[in-house]
Amino acid sequence: MKKKFIGSVIILAAVSTGQVLASDQALEICIAAAQQQKAGEMLKLEKLKMDGKAMYELEIRDANGFEWEFMCDANSGKITETESEVRSVESKAFKSKMKVTEEDAAAIALKAYPGVIEEVEYEIESNGDASYEFDIVNDKGVETKVEVDAASGKIIEVSTEEWEIGEEADERR
Repeated sequence: MKKKFIGSVIILAAVSTGQVLASDQALEICIAAAQQQKAGEMLKLEKLKMDGKAMYELEIRDANGFEWEFMCDANSGKITETESEVRSVESKAFKSKMKVTEEDAAAIALKAYPGVIEEVEYEIESNGDASYEFDIVNDKGVETKVEVDAASGKIIEVSTEEWEIGEEADERR
């Protein structure tokens, strides 16, 4: 069920996760920084661990219907990565860079991180490269995000989800 982000997302995060986030100034800074880059509707907010660092992943849909994903350092509040999302591998921006099929990329991700793929996103990196992002849940219930380069098939980013607010039904598998 998708939750709308109205007013302070901090209160929603605290209620939804049972965690106290009201004093988390970095989250507030991350939200403001992402909204400054791309104003729009907040679709999803996740707290992740990446290379031992706490990160927030924020997804926003702009006024033109385009979706954007921002990675933000949970300690400093600085945006570290911006990607756009496309609806499918048939998108011109994705297809022009894709050499690895979704099935092959999924096999690569699952070999490294066994489990069940629950979500798939098709992303365009800030440099124009295309990648698949798979949310894989293992047999212990841990969700790992595995990003696979659509040209080379190499795993380019891995993170573990701590919590998530919001959901995009069209990405579910």
